Order: sequence, then C-alpha cells, then structure tokens
Amino acid sequence: MLTWRVPALYGTLGGTALAAGALLASPAGMWWALAGVTGLVLLLTGLDWLVAAPAGEVQLTRSGPRQVRLGDSVEITLTVTNVSLRTLRGLVRDAWVPSAGADGPYAHPVDLEPGESAQVVTRLTPTRRGDRPAVRVTIRSYGPLGLAFRQTSQRRAARLTPPWTVTALPPFTSRRFLPEKLSRLRVLDGQTVARGRGQGTEFDALREYVVGDDVRSIDWRGTARSGQVMVRTWRPERDRRVLCVIDTGRTSAGRVAAVPVPGAATPPGEPRLDAAIDAALLLAVLASHADDRVDLLAVDTRIRATVGGATKRTQLDRLTRTLAGLQPALVETDFGLVAGELMRAGRKRSLVVVFTALDPGALGEGLLPVLPQLVARHTVLVAAVQDPSLRVLAADRAGTAELHVAAAAERSLAELDRVQRALTRYGVHVVQAPVETLASAVADRYLSLKAAGRL
Repeated sequence: MLTWRVPALYGTLGGTALAAGALLASPAGMWWALAGVTGLVLLLTGLDWLVAAPAGEVQLTRSGPRQVRLGDSVEITLTVTNVSLRTLRGLVRDAWVPSAGADGPYAHPVDLEPGESAQVVTRLTPTRRGDRPAVRVTIRSYGPLGLAFRQTSQRRAARLTPPWTVTALPPFTSRRFLPEKLSRLRVLDGQTVARGRGQGTEFDALREYVVGDDVRSIDWRGTARSGQVMVRTWRPERDRRVLCVIDTGRTSAGRVAAVPVPGAATPPGEPRLDAAIDAALLLAVLASHADDRVDLLAVDTRIRATVGGATKRTQLDRLTRTLAGLQPALVETDFGLVAGELMRAGRKRSLVVVFTALDPGALGEGLLPVLPQLVARHTVLVAAVQDPSLRVLAADRAGTAELHVAAAAERSLAELDRVQRALTRYGVHVVQAPVETLASAVADRYLSLKAAGRL
C-alpha cells in the first residue's frame, strides 16, 4: 500500500527532471531522466515496504469494565505488544459497533521497538441498552520513509482482535425516588406496630407486657406458660409475591412524545419499554426491602426474559442484567400466555403488575378476555405511560388545522378513558402517569395496597 508521500516525491523529482531537461533543450534526456526518477521512486517505495514491520506480528490484550449504565462512560484499554524483530511505526484503530459510542481519534499512532508495548484507550458512552461488542482492531505498519505501509487483512485482524463486550445496563433513573419510598415504607412499618393487629399484618413475636400496651394483645396461653404477662406483637405482612409483567409487544416499541414547544423541534421522546423497565426496577427494589418476593416476566408471543428467586442482595443486579438486552418485538402480545404462566406458578395470591399501553385494540383482544381468571386469584395492577402531548393538542384550537388535530386528540383521550373504565369494572387497579413519574406512581400504589393488606 502506498501513502500520499509517493506521488508527492514523484511529483517533486519528476518536476525537477522535466525542468532540467527543458533548460538543456534535450527531449531525449528529459525522458531518460523521468524514467530514472520513476525507477528511483519505485525502488525506494519497495524498500520502504520491505523494511516495514509485519502488521500481524503483534499481541493484543484488553482490560476494563464489562458493564456500564446507559448514559455513563467507561474506558477500555487495548495493550499492543510488538513481538516482531523490527520497529513498529504505525497506526492502531480499535473499532466498535456504532451504538457503543466510541469517542476519540479514528486511529492511534504507535512507535514500538521489538518487545515494547503501548496502551490505546477508547472511551465508550453507549447510546442503547444491551451488549456492545468490539468489532475489529486494524494495524497499519509504515516503513521508515513513510512511503508504503503494511496493513492486516480483515481475516487476520479478526483473528488478532481480543473479544470484548460491554453491556449497557438500564439507566435506572427512578432510583432518585427510592429514599422517599423507603422512608414511607419505614413509616408504614411503624404504624403497623403501633396499631397492632389489623388488616395487612401478621404475627411477629411475644414479649413482656409494658404499661401502655393494649390489653387486647395479651396472649393468655403464653402468660400461663411463662408466669409473666405476655403480649403479641405484629408486623406488616411479608413474603408476599409481586410479579412484574413487561409487555414487549408492538405497543412497547412506540415512543412517548414530549410536550410540544412552539418554535422548537419536538424531541423523539422515550420508548414505552424503557419507561416500563425503569418502573419495574424501582418496584422490585422497594418490594425486596419490604421482604416481599419479586419475580419478573417479559413476554409478547413468547417469554423473552424471566427472573425469580433472587435474594435482596442480588435482586437488582440480576434484574438489570436480564433487562439490559430486552428489545420490543413487532407482534401482538399473547396475554393468554401470561395467564398460563401464572396458573402454573401456583395458587398463592400475588400482586401482578402489568406494564403495557392502554391500547384499545391490543387490550380488548388480548388482556380483557383473560382478566376474569387473573382477578379471581390475584390483585392486578395495570401501569401505562401517559402521553402528555394529547391534552396539549386537544386544547389548541386556534385554526382549522389545529381544530382537526384537537378532535383526533380528544378521540384518543376518550378511548383511553373507556379502556380505563373497562379495566376498573373488572377490579383492576390502573396507574397512568407521564414517563417522568410513572415509576413513582407505581411504587405509591404498591405501598397503598400493602398498607391496606390487599397484596
């Protein structure tokens, strides 16, 4: 391979030869001089190519983190070791998939003596969830004169490239709500202990009676056995089951439009699936702190992901790793499959949280037919992202075009209300909120149901 220096050198020497021939008024000498220049340039280029170190005689290793939250950055270090007997002067390009968000120069210059090593650092800021693999490391080795270079072939570069994958985890932006929700959970525990036995509580332990205890809490059998007055203590019900069902069908692929701003371009918004994942993570962490069992099911026409049986310590890690690569499928969700999975899981009553869209067609043909058997055994909560732009468009009636848009928005809002009323008639709890507050609204409804003992 030739560099830009070859035509530059040839132009300089050839121009000199032509000028000399013109001054001497010897056309034959001019052509002989030009031929000599051509031979000299070809000889120098060939020697430069032969002296260049073989591009494939390098050893490549990687180091760095393998996980990063979406929106954060990591640095991956590629160590290049020259194992040839010649000095390696060249460029190293570490290529990644576009969604890995590699930042930095296109190629990194290296100058390595035999046995020396150099480090090439690539900063990654992923733009999508999931696995983001390294593609290929290409080595280009130049000769001392910089006239020619050797470069690894695509097949050779693929063999040399050390495999490395960085997993972009969900950003979990709703974790900012977690301190407030945990504080409410502690208040709920304190209220349960203070009021004693009631709905949503279970027996905890026996202790000695102190002044101020409710005499109705005295356990007479325990008192007879111990010889001292013993009272029963209660705690909030624990070991309840919470099942998060994430709809990965076609409706989850849609983006929720942001509120239109006059004179400004409307941003693309956030996918419904990402909002559901964020809300499910907050609910799972909150429920695990309440000592409830959290399971997760991602489904459309088949089960895409499932998580169950994780402890409080490993709950968040397992959920984020499982949900990292979850992508929507352009199919209609089979809610009958969800009902079948719940029936096979056992008869224990659970809180089933379905993260989906309030789409009349999808819910009318998919969810509503299986709701009676779900509600008969479980407490069902449907969580959906609310599109705030609908009410903005419905209120704008300045002209004829805006009036037609407002009519379409009003019809969409009426259909959403109709679907919500239909779900409520079945005894389903419905939470509909914008993307920014959906996770908080779902967590609040979980705490309310827990306080009422309806899990």
